[in-house]
Amino acid sequence: MISWIKALLTLAVSLTLVWTLNTKHGDVPPFGKLLSPYRGFWQNGEAPGAFPAEQTLGLPGLQQPVTVRYDDRRVPHVFAQNDPDLYFAQGYLTARDRLWQMEFQTHVAAGRLAEIVGPARLETDRFFRRMGLPFGAANSLKVMLANPTTRTVLESYSAGVNAYISQLTPATLPFEYKLLDYQPEPWQPLKCALLLKFMAWDLSGRTDDLRMSNILGKYGPAVTKDLFPDYPTREDPIVPVGTPLDFKPLPTPAVPKSFAAAQAANQLRTEPDAELGSNNFAVSGAKSASGYPLLANDPHLQLNLPSIWYQIQLSAPGVNVYGVTIPGAPTVIIGFNENTAWGVTNVAADVLDFYQLKFRDNTQREYWHDGRWKPVRRVVEHIKVRGRPDRLDTVLYTHHGPVVYDKPEKPFLAQMPIAHAMRWTAHDGANEVLAFYELNRARSYPDYTAALVHYGSPAQNFIFADNQKDIAIWPNGRFPLKWRDQGKFILDGTDPAHDWQGWIPAAHNPHVKNPARGFVSSANQFSAGPDYPYYLHWNYANYERGHRINERLAAMSQVTPDSLRQLQNDVLDLNAQLILPKMLALVSGAAIRPAEAQVLAELRRWPYLYTADAIGPSVFSLWYADLVKRLWDDDFGAKVTGLEMRYPSRDRTNNLILQEPHSPWIDDRRTPAKETLPQLALQSLRFATDSLTRKFGALGPKWRWANQKSTDILHLLQLPGFGQLDVDCGGGAGIVNATSERNGPSWRMVVALGPQVRAYGVYPGGQSGNPGSPFYNNMLETWRVGQLDELVFLRSATEANPRATTAWKQQGK
Repeated sequence: MISWIKALLTLAVSLTLVWTLNTKHGDVPPFGKLLSPYRGFWQNGEAPGAFPAEQTLGLPGLQQPVTVRYDDRRVPHVFAQNDPDLYFAQGYLTARDRLWQMEFQTHVAAGRLAEIVGPARLETDRFFRRMGLPFGAANSLKVMLANPTTRTVLESYSAGVNAYISQLTPATLPFEYKLLDYQPEPWQPLKCALLLKFMAWDLSGRTDDLRMSNILGKYGPAVTKDLFPDYPTREDPIVPVGTPLDFKPLPTPAVPKSFAAAQAANQLRTEPDAELGSNNFAVSGAKSASGYPLLANDPHLQLNLPSIWYQIQLSAPGVNVYGVTIPGAPTVIIGFNENTAWGVTNVAADVLDFYQLKFRDNTQREYWHDGRWKPVRRVVEHIKVRGRPDRLDTVLYTHHGPVVYDKPEKPFLAQMPIAHAMRWTAHDGANEVLAFYELNRARSYPDYTAALVHYGSPAQNFIFADNQKDIAIWPNGRFPLKWRDQGKFILDGTDPAHDWQGWIPAAHNPHVKNPARGFVSSANQFSAGPDYPYYLHWNYANYERGHRINERLAAMSQVTPDSLRQLQNDVLDLNAQLILPKMLALVSGAAIRPAEAQVLAELRRWPYLYTADAIGPSVFSLWYADLVKRLWDDDFGAKVTGLEMRYPSRDRTNNLILQEPHSPWIDDRRTPAKETLPQLALQSLRFATDSLTRKFGALGPKWRWANQKSTDILHLLQLPGFGQLDVDCGGGAGIVNATSERNGPSWRMVVALGPQVRAYGVYPGGQSGNPGSPFYNNMLETWRVGQLDELVFLRSATEANPRATTAWKQQGK
C-alpha cells in the first residue's frame, strides 16, 4: 500500500512539474518548453554559414515564377512577373525575418497585449482602444479594400505572411513566441492598417490642448500670447517665406465670438514630448558634382531591436524599387527607383483636438450639440486577459470621435482630459498604401504629386528628387480647415462653430519646387512662414536643427553623396552656440568653487560640438536643462500649481535669458527671497557640476558625452542581453545627428540620381529579427561610426553582382 502511495505521489509531483515547466506563470516563461533541446530557444540559433545559397521556395499560391536574390546584408531582391506574386513574396520574406515583431506591434495597436502577457498590460489595451486605433484602422481598411489595386496588394501580402506561418513548427517558432508562450495567428489586411495607425499615434498622437487650456485659465490671454506665441522669433520654415502661391486660398472659418470666453473658463487638469523628429534634404543638379539631384533622409524614431525598418527591393512589370518598409506594411515607404527618390519627416501639424462635452445626465447617453441633444454611440470593447476573466469596457463615441475617459480615473497619460471627445485625422479612412504604391512607380514630379493625394495620416514632409532634375518638398496629409488657433486649447463640444469645417485642399498644402537656393529640406520645423494663408499649428520642433541643415546646404557646392552623409552626422549645437556665452557671462562675477572653475574653463574652450569624447555637452545639457526648470517650474510645474501645464518653448526661454534680465518670471515664487538670473544660473551650474562629479568622479575623461548620454538600443520587450547598451556615439536631441538616449536616426539614406542611380544606407540593427542570427545587429557598427553601406540595386534577376550571390527560386502554378 505504501509503495502505491509513493508511486502516486511521484506521478503527481512529476505531472505537476511537467505542467509547471511548460506553462507560463505571470512574467515567468515556460522554462520546460524554452529550454527543450528539441523545440526550445536552442533551435533559434543560426550559424554564420547556415543561410542556403540556392533554394527552391516551394510556396503554394504564386501564379508565375519568382526569383529572390539575397545580398551580403541579407537584403532580399524580389523579381516577380505580376503584382500579386510580388506582394505575396514580400509578405512571406518579411515574415520569415520579422514575424514576431510585426505581429506583436499589431497586438499593441489593437489593444490586445493583455491576452499575451496578462493583466499588467490591461490599461495599455484600454488606452489604445479608447484612443480609437482599431476604429481608425477599420475605417482605413474599408477605403483600401474598396480600391482594386490596394485590395490585391493587401490580400497578396497577407497570403504570403500566412504561407510562412503555415510552415512553422514548435521548434522553428521565433524565440519571443516561446518566451511568451503563445502562437502566431493568421495575418489579415486589418493588421497592415493597424500598423499604419500605430505610426499615426507615434507621430501625431501628441496634444497640448489640456495644458494650454490650463495656462489660459490660470494666467489669462495676455500672458499666454506672450509666453506661447503662434510663431517663434527664430525660424527657418520648410517652405521659405515669400514663396509665391500657385493657388487661390479658400476663406478660413471665422473665429467664434464665444472662443475667448469659453477658453478662459476652462480649468482642467501627460505625456512627455517624444524626442521624435527627422531630417530630409535634396540638392539640385546645379549644386551637385554630377549635375543631377541628390536626396537624403534620416527619420528619427525610437531605437529598438529588431530594427523598425526592413530593407527590400521589389521588381515587377512597372516597378523596380528599393528602400525600407515597416515590417507588416507592404510596398516601400522610403526609397528610390531608377528615376526618382523620396523620403519623409514628420509634419507635427495640429490634427488632434479635444472637445469639452455637456452630457444630459449621469447616464451619458446624450450630449448637447448644435442646439439639441444627440445620442451617444456606445461601443463595448471585449478585452481578453491571459489568466483572468475577459474584461468588457464601454467606450462612448460622439460625432467628434471617442471619449477617451468618460469617468474620473487616473488616465494612462496624464494629458488626457475626462469627459472630452477626441477628433483626430487618424480616425478617418484614407489609402496610404495606394500613396506608397504609386510613389514606388513614380517616374516624374507629376507622378509624385498624384501619389500624395491619397495620403492621409500621419502627415509627413515628402521630399522628392528625380533624374529630370526636379527637386521638391510637400508637407502633406489631410489638414483640417481651421480658424487660427483652433485646437490650441480645449474646444467647446456644444458649439458647431468649434467643429472642423472641412479640409485644406491637397493642392493648397505647403510646397516648393526647384527653389532658387538650389535645395529643399525639412527637420520638423514650421511648414511655412506667417505668409501661408492657412493655420496648421502653433508649435513645431525647435529651429536649430532645420537652420543648421539649411546653413550647411547653402554653403555647399559640388555636392557628393558623402557631402550629405557628413551633414547627416553633423553635431554642432546651435542652441549652445547662441545661449552658452550668455550663461557664462551670468556667472562670471560669482563666487565659483574650484571644481566649477574647471568646468567653466572646459566650456570656454568647447566648440559646441556634441562628439562622443567631448565633455562640454555633458555639462551644458545638464546646466541648461536645470536652468530652464528653475525658470519655469514654479509657474508651470504640475507639482507646484496642481495643474498639468507645459513650459514655454526654447525660443521664448532663450529670449528671456538673453533680453529680459528683470522679467518677473525669473523669481522663484516658492521662496521668500527674490531670485535673479545670475543666481539661478549659478545654482544650475552647481547642480550640473555636482551631478557629474557624483556620477563620474572629478572632472576627467569619464565625463565624456557618450558616457553621460548613454544611448541604448533595446529589444522591443526590453529583454536584458538582447539589445545594445551604451552605444558609443555622439549627437543629441535638437542636433542634426539627433542620437539621444533612446532615439535617433532609425535609417540613414543618401540617393544620387542620374542615368544609373546609386544609393547608400544603413540602420542600427540588421535584417533578421532573430537574436540568434548573425544578421540581427550586423549593421550597428557601420551606423555607430556614421558610415553608410552602398545599397545593391539590381536591374534584373540575372544581373551579375559579387554582393548578391544567393538565389532562391519559386515556380508558379
